[in-house]
Amino acid sequence: MPVRGGGNRRKRRRFSAEERRHQLLKTAVGLFSRLGFEGTTTKAIAAAAGVSEGIIFQHFATKEELYASILDYKAKESGIEEWEKQLQDHARQENDEALIFSLVERILQSDRRDPQFMRLMLQAALKGKHMPKIMAERILPFHRFLSGYIEKRQSKGAFRECDPAAAVHAIVSMPSHYGLAARLFGLNTIKMPEHEMAATFTRLILGGLRAPEAPPRKRMKTADREEARRQKG
Repeated sequence: MPVRGGGNRRKRRRFSAEERRHQLLKTAVGLFSRLGFEGTTTKAIAAAAGVSEGIIFQHFATKEELYASILDYKAKESGIEEWEKQLQDHARQENDEALIFSLVERILQSDRRDPQFMRLMLQAALKGKHMPKIMAERILPFHRFLSGYIEKRQSKGAFRECDPAAAVHAIVSMPSHYGLAARLFGLNTIKMPEHEMAATFTRLILGGLRAPEAPPRKRMKTADREEARRQKG
């Protein structure tokens, strides 16, 4: 027997503000990664999420702010805060190999596990007049950290003299280029396990960074030492 007042109708659960924000971010990720920044409208995001367009603007003032929030959401989802703490620990211990390996492996894993995020980053870099600033705000602190570490190691004679910023680009470019070539273009020419690949890239990077060792001093022969003493006398 139906309940008076139309009780057969299922009530739609009301989302909390945080739940709604999370839903909108997840919905927008899929659309942005497929259609790009310019090709995705807030109207389309609202339709896919089953809400009005006004709901989106209650949580995000602009489409640019929504996109920036997606980048932060995906970064947090990947555990970036814990990883950054590990890098800080390696830096304090001046463990060059652990720091570079952790960085390289992280880039390789991210590109493999979440190619959608890679596409989002590329779309952010290529589309939208505000995107370069949004990207710079998120990437520059990491570049400054790594550049500062290289400069510190140079001051101690562990790394060769070079522009620290150029060195940072060289370090990041090796695993990043592989990710682009393999995931986006299908150019997977390196046939080895990911962990071994990260170790290989790390050795190559450190081989270029580390200062060359001074050649060992030759031991003087006895006759040479005698001659040297006579000349001093």
